[in-house]
Amino acid sequence: MNYKKIVLPFVVLFISFTISAQKTAIYTNPLKEYNHAVALYQNKAYVAAQQKFNLLKNDFDNSSELKANCEYYAANCAVRLGQRNADDLMQQFVDKYPTSTKRNSAFIDVADYYYKVGKYSYAAKWYKKVNTTNLTIKQEETFNFKYAYSLFATKNYTEAKNYFLNLLDSQEYGAQAKYYYGFIAYNQDDYATADKYLGEVEDDTSFKKDVSYYLADMNFKLGKFEIAIEKGEPLLAKSRGLEHSEISKIVGESYFNLQKYKEAIPHLKNYKGKRGKWNNTDFYLIGYSYYKQNDFENAINNFNKIIGGNNAVSQNAYYHLAECYLKLEKKQEALNAFRNASQMKFEPEIQKDAWLNYAKLSYEIGNPYKSVPDVLQEYMELYPNSTHKEEINNLIISAYITSKDYKGALEFLKNKKSAKERALFQKVAFYRGSELFSEGNYDLAKENFESSLSIPLDQTFTAKATFWKGESNYRLNNFIDALADFENFATNYEAPKTSEFEHINYNMAYALFKQKEYTQAISEFNKYISKNTDDTVRRNDSYLRIADGYFVNSNYASAISYYNKAIETNGIDGDYAQFQKAICYGLTGNENLKINELNSFLNKYLRSTYRDDAFYVLGNSYIKKGENQLAIENFDKLISTYKRSPLVSKALLKKGLIYYNTDKNEQALKTYKNVVSRFPNTAESRQAVKDARQIYVDLGRVDEYANWVKGVDFVNISDADLDNDMYESAEKQYLQNNHNKSISSFKKYLQNFPRGLHALQANFYLAQSLFSEKKHQETIPYYNFVIEQQQNEFTESALSRLALVYLENNNWQSAIPVLERLENEADLPQNITFAQSNLMKGYYENKNYSKAVNYAEMVLRNSKLENRVKSDAHIIIARSAIKTNDEDKARSAYKEVEKIASGELKAEALYYDAYFENKDGSNRVSNQIVQKIASDYSAYKYWAAKGLILMANNYYELDDAYQATYILESVIKNFAQFDDVTAEATTALNKIKTEEAKTNESIKN
Repeated sequence: MNYKKIVLPFVVLFISFTISAQKTAIYTNPLKEYNHAVALYQNKAYVAAQQKFNLLKNDFDNSSELKANCEYYAANCAVRLGQRNADDLMQQFVDKYPTSTKRNSAFIDVADYYYKVGKYSYAAKWYKKVNTTNLTIKQEETFNFKYAYSLFATKNYTEAKNYFLNLLDSQEYGAQAKYYYGFIAYNQDDYATADKYLGEVEDDTSFKKDVSYYLADMNFKLGKFEIAIEKGEPLLAKSRGLEHSEISKIVGESYFNLQKYKEAIPHLKNYKGKRGKWNNTDFYLIGYSYYKQNDFENAINNFNKIIGGNNAVSQNAYYHLAECYLKLEKKQEALNAFRNASQMKFEPEIQKDAWLNYAKLSYEIGNPYKSVPDVLQEYMELYPNSTHKEEINNLIISAYITSKDYKGALEFLKNKKSAKERALFQKVAFYRGSELFSEGNYDLAKENFESSLSIPLDQTFTAKATFWKGESNYRLNNFIDALADFENFATNYEAPKTSEFEHINYNMAYALFKQKEYTQAISEFNKYISKNTDDTVRRNDSYLRIADGYFVNSNYASAISYYNKAIETNGIDGDYAQFQKAICYGLTGNENLKINELNSFLNKYLRSTYRDDAFYVLGNSYIKKGENQLAIENFDKLISTYKRSPLVSKALLKKGLIYYNTDKNEQALKTYKNVVSRFPNTAESRQAVKDARQIYVDLGRVDEYANWVKGVDFVNISDADLDNDMYESAEKQYLQNNHNKSISSFKKYLQNFPRGLHALQANFYLAQSLFSEKKHQETIPYYNFVIEQQQNEFTESALSRLALVYLENNNWQSAIPVLERLENEADLPQNITFAQSNLMKGYYENKNYSKAVNYAEMVLRNSKLENRVKSDAHIIIARSAIKTNDEDKARSAYKEVEKIASGELKAEALYYDAYFENKDGSNRVSNQIVQKIASDYSAYKYWAAKGLILMANNYYELDDAYQATYILESVIKNFAQFDDVTAEATTALNKIKTEEAKTNESIKN
């Protein structure tokens, strides 16, 4: 019985053993490999381990914990190997095995790995998945710290703060938690919390350095500047680089806010800025610190780095910058800085005070952006109740005068009633008249002189206005009115005190001379000569006019005497005097002396404009003496040398007469026919027809005459009487100055006789009448008719007037050919000068600079030029030199312009003076010249604007980037009407800003 009981278990055990032995046979190999894979994992052979786990997982059942472990370890290896699908593999594991005991361990393990290798964003992602329910207290503290730090490291401060909060009392992590919790509070501007917890770990050597910095910065932000300094200064000795820079900023600004500017400066200087750049506020702080130390140079050097600022700090900086400039007597620089501050509204009191200083400085030194009166009036409009109201009003009037804006001054004064303002009106009207007179606008000049005379409060100005009104009338050919004005001037008791009085007899003499009152004119010229011994030019001219007066009055002996005086002075027009002297000898019957004098004249004056006259007169003298061959020789010299002289036709006629009188009829006929063909429709051609007819009659060849005369289109015997009558009627109206009637009459004549006997005269007088009625454009076809004929008595006048008409419309294409003819054909020196002076302008406009310069130099050789024409010539030379890059020539030419020019030409010359000083590196001198333009020539905006660009360049060369950029910005804003100027300013501004942005992060280019 017992036996049976023993056997049965044995059997059972055997069977059990058999089954177990079979199972071991199945699992032994995978389990061994599994343990090997775990060993590889633990030895960090992650690649090999991962391969084994991936192979083994298929050897275990899906329900097997070992299969789950294989996938867990394989995913873990992927994490440690940084494989791209690592996160996905781990997520697949926890999704596939939600009940795995390794699920929570997987989250922690992966998170810890990422934490360890510094991939905190990945770590935080996996820590977030962890269930802390089954963690021990110590494990939970470690989890909280690592998760909190991962959140902190990824700047998720709000969540991190909650986890650090749980660790504040931790024995192991408490100090670190307080540090990070305090730092987050500091970063979130919760300074009370930050101060509490950072203060608790301040003495911890692990955090002391950082905590001290945060405490310093925090106290600075809380306005506890003494504590900020106390915490910050000890750190400076141990800190380096960026850290030293930031601590220096905290300490420096703390001293600044405590108004300890001397102590602030070294620390502010040690701040290196963000990414090596300061901003406008940084420059302000150190600039103001220097300012409070009265170190104005260094203050300027920092304030002027504040470029483009538009806030309260910038407004303060610009205001104090202006004060620094004033302390150093840099008034132009101060003007710009005050202007900038006055245009900002952040601090109204600073704005108002800046405006007042800007207005006063504008008056004192001029303003390149606006006229000074406009600036002063704008101040009054902004601050009508200012305590400086009366002072500014007085400055407005004075500013108009000092800036030579007389037109604006008159407008401002026209409705003012006080005695002081009326007296100013009298003076300003005079100045405006003088300005217009110098510009050649005599009509408007006269109006302004009359306005001045309407308020005769100051007798000196009354006298001067009377004189210049007379000069205006004289230039307008109103000689009777001019004489009356000169006489009124002479009787004014203040006149002798004026500079004009010195020449009054000379002016009166000319007004009389122009009225053909020669006896009175001679008297006044003699009075002038007796009083004035220094002015050799006017003295010489007076001798000539006295001689001319005696000549006209047939007092030839006296005339000769005064022509001799003119010759003896070796002055200008000596050729004219000698020629006239010869004529006088002839008129006294002394032909021999006349001939000698003329031959002497021809030998002496080889370039005289009177040579053709001399040959003609000499020829006539030889005719009188019966020396026909000598007469012909002189006429031939005239005809061959001066082909375009109006005397050619007359000389030919005289030659024909000599031939006729010496029975050389064929030569006479040939000569007369030459006159008719070359000079049709002239008095000489008509006389030639008559003389030829007489020869044909004498020779009995009337039929030959008839055939010849049929080809002469201006001879129409049947219509001659009607032709003469119609012309005579029109001419009568012209001679009586009835221009409207003469215009219609001459037009009617030309309509009926377009090629009539008097077509030449009719076209010329019609053009003259239209010109007198200011119908200048209508004169063109009639003047053109005159100049298209052979040289005649009207050619010169027609060329002169036609050129003037074209010039009025800047029609250089038409004007230049006319001017070229006028230059070659004119007898009157003034017409030659007129032609040459305008040819130089025309060639310049056509960009023919070499010819322009040639003519300008030719004009300058004329010693009788007015300053206005001289300055025009020099300016053409200068501008042409600039265009051709001959700057040496331009420099000398502009210097000459500057000596004699006024108005806009003066402004241009000054600009180039500043330009060349800039090129020489004389930046301060260049700026002084630009300031002169702003002060004295502000009405000429183009040159003021160009000058400002120069000034900006000068300032940048002088290391004042603020002035440079502010000026350029102002040019762009205020001078948009000048495209070339704003383009140049924009280019310069961008270049400067690009350079300055390298050291100032506030600059946005």
